[in-house]
Amino acid sequence: MKNIKKEDIKQEVFDLYDDYAHNKLNRRQFVEKLSLYAVGGLTVSSLLSFMSPNYVDTLLVKPDDPTLDSNYVNYESPNGGGIIKGLLSKPKNLDNKISGVVVVHENRGLNPYIEDVGRRVAKAGFISLAPDALTPLGGYPGNDDDGRAMQRQRDRNEMLEDFIAAYEYLKNHKDCNGKVGVVGFCFGGWISNMMAVRLPELGAAVPYYGRQPEDEDAKKIKAPLLLQYAELDKRVNAGWPNFEAVLKENNIEHEAYIYPDVNHGFHNNTTPRFDKEAANLSWERTIAFFKKHLT
Repeated sequence: MKNIKKEDIKQEVFDLYDDYAHNKLNRRQFVEKLSLYAVGGLTVSSLLSFMSPNYVDTLLVKPDDPTLDSNYVNYESPNGGGIIKGLLSKPKNLDNKISGVVVVHENRGLNPYIEDVGRRVAKAGFISLAPDALTPLGGYPGNDDDGRAMQRQRDRNEMLEDFIAAYEYLKNHKDCNGKVGVVGFCFGGWISNMMAVRLPELGAAVPYYGRQPEDEDAKKIKAPLLLQYAELDKRVNAGWPNFEAVLKENNIEHEAYIYPDVNHGFHNNTTPRFDKEAANLSWERTIAFFKKHLT
C-alpha cells in the first residue's frame, strides 16, 4: 500500500470528506465517489484510512495529566436533554477561583479530540466543561460515523439548551469566578454563535468555522467574538459577509480571521484536514482572547 501524504490528496477528496462529515453523502455514496481518486497506487481502503480520524496518536494532553483534575460530571439540562454528561477539567491545587470555558463538540458527540481540547483549555489556566450532547442517547458511541447518525436524532435547538445549561453549571461552580466563555467547532461553532445570541452575560465566544445566526438574532449579541474561518470552507464562509455587516452595523465587538489555504476542520489534529500552522496560530489567539475578556 502506498504511504499517503497530504500532498497526494486532491482538494476534491477533502471536499468529498466535508460533504460526508456533514451528512450530505452517506458512507456508500462517499466510498463510490472516493473510488474516482483511487489511482496512482492509491486504493479506496487506503484513502478511507487516511481520511479517517486517528485518536490514538494525536492527544496533546493525556487524560491522566498530573497537572490537571479531569473527570466526568453530570449536570441538569431541564430545557434540553435532562441529564448531560461532560468532561470537567481544571488545574490541580487551585488556591483561587478562575474563569471557565465551555467546549462544544462537532456534529458527532464528545469524541477524544474534543476531550483533548477541553484539557488544553485547562492547561491554559481555565476550568473547562466539554459536554456530550449524545448523553440522552447513551453518549458518544466510540466512533464518529455512529456519532453523526446519533446526533441527527436530536433537535439542534434542544442541544443548544444543553450547552446553555453547561454555561450555567460552570458559572456557578465553586472553582469558577463567574466569568465564562465558549469555544466550539463546526456544529459547536454554530452553538457558540447562538450562545452569544442567547446569553448577554457571556464573557467571550470563539466559534471555529461555525454557521452564522440569522440577522435578527445576530443583532442581540453582546459578547465579544473571535471568529475563526478556513479559506477553503466555501459552505460556511458563504454566510460570513452578511454576518460581518450585521456585526459592524450594531457595533458588536469582534475579530475575524480567515486562514489561507486550509480546510474546514483545520484545528482538528486527528485528520489530514489539520493544518499545524493555522491550528497553532488560531489557538494562541483563542487563549489570548479568553485571557483578555475573562480574566
